[in-house]
Amino acid sequence: MKNDTVVSLPERANLEPKSPLEQLIAEGARKMLQAAIENEVQEYLQAYGARRTDDGQAVVVRNGHLPERDLVTGVGPLKVRQPRVRRRDGQRFSSAILPRYLRRVPSIDALIPTLYLKGISTGDFTDALTAILGEKAAGLSATNIVRLKAGWEDEYQAWRHRDLSAKRYVYWWADGIYFNVRLDDDRTCVLVLIGATEDGTKELLAVVDGFRESKDSWGDLLRELKHHGLTQPPKLATGDGSLGFWIALQEEFGTSVEQQRCWVHKTANVLDKLPKSLQGRAKEMLHDLYLAPARHDALTAYDRFLSNYQLKYPKACDCLEKDKGVLFTFFDFPAEHWSHLRTTNPIESTFATVRLRTQRTKGCGSRIATLTMVYKLGLEAQKAWRRLNGADQIAKIITGTRFVDGVEITKNQQAA
Repeated sequence: MKNDTVVSLPERANLEPKSPLEQLIAEGARKMLQAAIENEVQEYLQAYGARRTDDGQAVVVRNGHLPERDLVTGVGPLKVRQPRVRRRDGQRFSSAILPRYLRRVPSIDALIPTLYLKGISTGDFTDALTAILGEKAAGLSATNIVRLKAGWEDEYQAWRHRDLSAKRYVYWWADGIYFNVRLDDDRTCVLVLIGATEDGTKELLAVVDGFRESKDSWGDLLRELKHHGLTQPPKLATGDGSLGFWIALQEEFGTSVEQQRCWVHKTANVLDKLPKSLQGRAKEMLHDLYLAPARHDALTAYDRFLSNYQLKYPKACDCLEKDKGVLFTFFDFPAEHWSHLRTTNPIESTFATVRLRTQRTKGCGSRIATLTMVYKLGLEAQKAWRRLNGADQIAKIITGTRFVDGVEITKNQQAA
């Protein structure tokens, strides 16, 4: 790697000793963990205290401690002595707090793929984890990444074939993300779908590789979702101008799905057809279109943009005009949802990190490695995705309530 792409890590020998506060926290955590384990064993002994074998001996007895071991945690390694419990009926005691072969807490296992996906190379893992967890972060070497990556593929296949029959997604965000793959001549296109459930929660819905963003690739993805039980179409889908997705969507789910073009993609495409000296002002004018409080104001700003640039820069205006009918669909939905519906930002911002990693490693090794990386990062990012504002309005969307400029239209108003 080049120096400007490597995450700087402290040398092991130069790691600063823990501060008194850190030592106090670690010692407190160790004592609490030890007390919890001892209490668990005591309750277990009490629960089985009355049981006796045929020759009158107690079925469960305490028998000292197991050898001391280090448990890697977020506050550093903690020394733990687990009580030994002996059973005379052939059964075995297993601690719910500290399983038999546990050497690190689950949050550390989550840390490993996170560091990997953020761009730490496998060769730097020992230094990175030592800097974070301390000198005794045993068992967290680069070989763990190899094993984890193999496990990710199995997880991905199971997730891809999960049952979706109980799910309904009111909104979809669709996009194709391109990555360099070292073992493939073509750039891999990963098709990503995110859905918003009936309670407003955003979920990673699909991650598959496709041939660019073709109709056939998107059609295969949508048919796969239907095969696994997803029969209800969304009320609105947001995506870029790729014809493949929109054609496949209509073929598989009909024409009832409302379409919204992504304003981030549209803005970039329009600005690309203008001189750099004009792009700042043009960008401000485009903001006036999709940040307008009502459709009438947006269309007024739209006409103003065309009058400014039509004569000298017709290609930029043509790019804007060709999607006019699906650029302002969000006005027909609750105003609280507008900030979510105007762009495919949940996809773009999430997978920018994967692009960063592929740049640092000069591309992923294989297509399946790329897919599993996107899948794992998507699941990690999903934990922080913001729930839809005004989630209570989703039920109205499902039942067919009309909205004009983001405001609900009552039955009397509709009749009038």
